[in-house]
Amino acid sequence: MLKRNSIFIGLLFLLAMLAFANPLAAQQSKESAEAERAANAAKVLTAIMNIPENAIPDELMARAHAIAVIPHVVKGAFGFGGQWGKGLLSQRREDGSWSAPAYVEIGGGSFGLQIGVQAIDVVLVFTDEDGIRGLLKGKVKLGVDASATAGPVGRKAEVGTDILLRSGAFAYSRSRGLFAGVSLDGSVVGMDDSANRKIYGNEVTGEQILLGKSVRSNPTVEPFLHELQKASPPHVHEKKVTQKS
Repeated sequence: MLKRNSIFIGLLFLLAMLAFANPLAAQQSKESAEAERAANAAKVLTAIMNIPENAIPDELMARAHAIAVIPHVVKGAFGFGGQWGKGLLSQRREDGSWSAPAYVEIGGGSFGLQIGVQAIDVVLVFTDEDGIRGLLKGKVKLGVDASATAGPVGRKAEVGTDILLRSGAFAYSRSRGLFAGVSLDGSVVGMDDSANRKIYGNEVTGEQILLGKSVRSNPTVEPFLHELQKASPPHVHEKKVTQKS
């Protein structure tokens, strides 16, 4: 009898542990997807900046107001229905440092994918507040809410004021090892607050992450932030001296 009771108590204890562990495992599984996303974005940025002749110009990175990296943007079913992808974005603070990264997503429009290419990595470099203002409130349509153009390439390439004035955002793509500027007109970039809540807390939004000082970086997004700081070291951000007419 005593042996039966011991077995019964043991089974109850095991069931209780499983009930506790399952939600924890499910949460860890959800977070692992976001961690992989941050790691992939970091790898994309590293790979791009490690090729001097094809990298984003240092001058442009130094002037960056915000940078988004969206790995593995894919075509819709059978090549129709636009494209979609998910990545991370960080905004430079007034003291020149980078904010904790917010999770973002991109969709719609034509990304100019090469024939036969099913996926590309996308990098967006925003050079002024206009390009990101709408995004902070939820989403921004490139070419409509914010001007965007294919960015120049080459680490040492000069970026004249006239180029900066033509666009508040510069877009790049990488596919099959090839890196170039790309047009993203018609594409919509928005906050992925479902992912932001998983990583930063139930009540946290993308706007709070990028603008508020209370939201801190964490181990999940740290790989991306680390690579961003290497690609565009913290400094006092230079505002454009000439305003758009």
